[in-house]
Amino acid sequence: MELAKEYNHKDVEDKIYKMWEEGNYFDSEIRPEKENFVIVMPPPNVTGKLHIGHALNFTLQDIFVRFNRMFGKETLWLPGIDHAGIATQSVVERELLSKGIKKDDLGREKFLEEVWKWKEKYGNTIIEQSKKLGVSADWRRLRFTLDEKYVNSVLEAFIRYYNEGLLYRGERIINWCPRCHTALSDIEVEYEEEKGKLYYIKYPLEGSEEFITVATTRPETMLGDTAVAVHPRDERYKNLIGKYVILPLVGRRIPIIADDAVDPQFGTGAVKVTPSHSPDDFEIAKRHNLEFLDVINDVARMINVPEQYLGLTTAEARDRVVEDLKNQGYLVKVEDYIHSVGHCQRCHTVVEPLISKQWFLSMKSLAEEAKEAVKVGKVKITPEKWVKVYYDWLNNIRDWCVSRQLWWGHRIPAYYCEDCGEIIVSKEPVVKCPKCGSTHIKQDDDVLDTWFSSALWPFATLGWPEDTAELNYYYPTTLLITGYDILFFWVARMIWSGMHFMKKEPFYTVMLHGLVRDEKGRKMSKSLKNIVDPLDLIEEYGADALRFTLASLTTVGGQDINLSKEKLKASRNFVNKIWNASRFVLMNLEGFNPEEIDETNLELELEDKWFLSRLNKHLKMEIEYLKNYDLGEAARKIYEFVWGEFCDWYIELSKVRLYGDDDKKKKTAQYLLWKSLVSILKMLHPYMPFATEEIYSHIPFVEKPLIKSDFPNVNEAFINDKIEKDAEFVFGIIRGIRSLKAELGIPVGTPLNAYFNSIDENEVSLVKEENDKILKLAHLTSLEYVEKKPERVLKTVVQGSTVYMELPFDVDLQKEKERFLKKLKEIDAELKSINSRLMNPVFLEKATAEVINKDRERQKELEKTKAALLSHIEDLEG
Repeated sequence: MELAKEYNHKDVEDKIYKMWEEGNYFDSEIRPEKENFVIVMPPPNVTGKLHIGHALNFTLQDIFVRFNRMFGKETLWLPGIDHAGIATQSVVERELLSKGIKKDDLGREKFLEEVWKWKEKYGNTIIEQSKKLGVSADWRRLRFTLDEKYVNSVLEAFIRYYNEGLLYRGERIINWCPRCHTALSDIEVEYEEEKGKLYYIKYPLEGSEEFITVATTRPETMLGDTAVAVHPRDERYKNLIGKYVILPLVGRRIPIIADDAVDPQFGTGAVKVTPSHSPDDFEIAKRHNLEFLDVINDVARMINVPEQYLGLTTAEARDRVVEDLKNQGYLVKVEDYIHSVGHCQRCHTVVEPLISKQWFLSMKSLAEEAKEAVKVGKVKITPEKWVKVYYDWLNNIRDWCVSRQLWWGHRIPAYYCEDCGEIIVSKEPVVKCPKCGSTHIKQDDDVLDTWFSSALWPFATLGWPEDTAELNYYYPTTLLITGYDILFFWVARMIWSGMHFMKKEPFYTVMLHGLVRDEKGRKMSKSLKNIVDPLDLIEEYGADALRFTLASLTTVGGQDINLSKEKLKASRNFVNKIWNASRFVLMNLEGFNPEEIDETNLELELEDKWFLSRLNKHLKMEIEYLKNYDLGEAARKIYEFVWGEFCDWYIELSKVRLYGDDDKKKKTAQYLLWKSLVSILKMLHPYMPFATEEIYSHIPFVEKPLIKSDFPNVNEAFINDKIEKDAEFVFGIIRGIRSLKAELGIPVGTPLNAYFNSIDENEVSLVKEENDKILKLAHLTSLEYVEKKPERVLKTVVQGSTVYMELPFDVDLQKEKERFLKKLKEIDAELKSINSRLMNPVFLEKATAEVINKDRERQKELEKTKAALLSHIEDLEG
């Protein structure tokens, strides 16, 4: 069946994906004799729909997976879904509320039944959507963080940590979300700069008319103050340390203490200490044995405060407290102040620091294991700039609050005896207290932080804690690809979990990529109305175009990428270019049979040797770029090679033989085009799998589907720099003549005379040898050697030779000269403007890198055009 005249991704993609799935081409089996390549998919949330960040992440993983499959490795891409505790519970709660049903009305068991029903109905949405992108994961092995075996892994980890003394239950200050109604870990809190106020308040000294002034951004919390703190070396307050103040509005007597944690530069250098509602104050209070007084509850309302503030929200209490301080003469002044405010990552509510009894994972030894794995090179993080950030976070890490006040998730396997207070940690339900024999046993109501379970992902998905064949063959995994934004949430936690439980690194390399932004470099958000749906982009441009765009925009430095419709259109045009070039090759294979060709006895022409050298160089480069995790540069180089060298030059040059009378030369051209196309499709396949697989299915004399084909071998014997230089010289003449015709508005097919002069004997020989091709492709009647410049010509310089194109007599030389002069004036004006911008420090400071680079590229382009115009004007002046 002939390849369709035009490529329509809608006719191809679903058909091809079905063929891959039915052929089990994504499946991996344990083959100890083979080297493996393993990636575990960062499990998307069960509530999730495919977004552009997923599209980037899945694309990069799929490219590596497909390449390594073609390199002959036993390749496993293990997919999965995360139960996403807070997000999933919120979705189902909202759905029930729309029907007038509250979670608490149902009770825990009935509510969880509703969540499981929701999961069965919607939980695989993102998986099915990812298939539209061409994701080639081993779907037989799809794991869910709440499936039976995974639950066993999570409980095992909890129990081992507990038995080792690393997991403990205690009262500490935690981040509390009043809306999600649960504790949050430190990295689930997003800090944003906000405009606020800094309030200066007088605290009267006991038994004196003097006072000490403190500065705070949260005056409502002063109702829970149990001290005022100053720096021990602050000369202003040395004589006050050990004295007492009377807390305004409350009348409580509280001490003035000295602590190194106080910043003498903040406000007045004296700060209020509210131990129950500030992490820093909590630590100060522990060091100084201060009282802990809760004045804000879990719904952000005031408790344990004077009656006039009781039950107010924190915002209402702030207004009332400030008003009362002002009326009673305690408010000194109020200043505008920019400060960092913590918000819940999920719902964006302002987080309240509260003291709460929770489960904590002790981090000191685990953080050391995670640091050591990277320091000794067991785990490589690329780009390397993130290594310091990784160390800094681990060096300053606090114990991890792992309990969450939710129903959906891994319920904490801790049981409490209501009679003697014994804590029993067990996988199996506990009905009797082993200490006192009581049957009044209650299981902890909380569940584990979602990240606790996903931290076990690389080995729990392979069967741990059992000693499975999968674990022995596929672990450690090879490569982890994820966004830099979850380096702490997930990557670091997987590293210490793997080192702790498996005594081996969970993966050898972590490749961190940037985030996808809009074409102006802005973060995608609902408020900016710039969110793009990858499924819409696939519908409009095709999955291959989207994949190639995302890959080609990726940088080895892991910078964020700016997505634009222009870039998507360019990629779609590239897919169409490949399709049309392939169609041309296939249409010209009539009567061709590779078995009739003796590859060792081919009569290769200059363009053949050139192209085989370029092809093998690119195959070699591709492998090198993959080793360096530089998919972006690899994609960009492939684009230049396939479009510029294969389509625009090699195919064009081959037409001379394809349409000629020499049958032997024709068969040689057919064979080389056939073989080159096969290699190019294999190079392109990981980036644009659908179109390449469809084209490959139409190529004669190939057996396997493209997805199962081997990557082409590099033939070093074909790589020849001299051949490339010689060929580029010949192409340069053709290119130069075409360009001169275009500048004068002469149709490219107009036959003209041309001349050349050179002091390079090799170039003179090349012109003679390749004369016929040059005449045909440049549409010349003759190309003769001359000693001096002829009359009525424009010149172009190619390497060491000067080529002159004779001007037709209907060309008015004076008129052309005036046109060139006018164009030169326009170019000088534009150059002046660009140069002015690029020399302006203010512009360079404020403009984006993309804008600056665009100006610099335009500057080079204009300088080149200016040089050519000056040369033409000189020629026309005689």
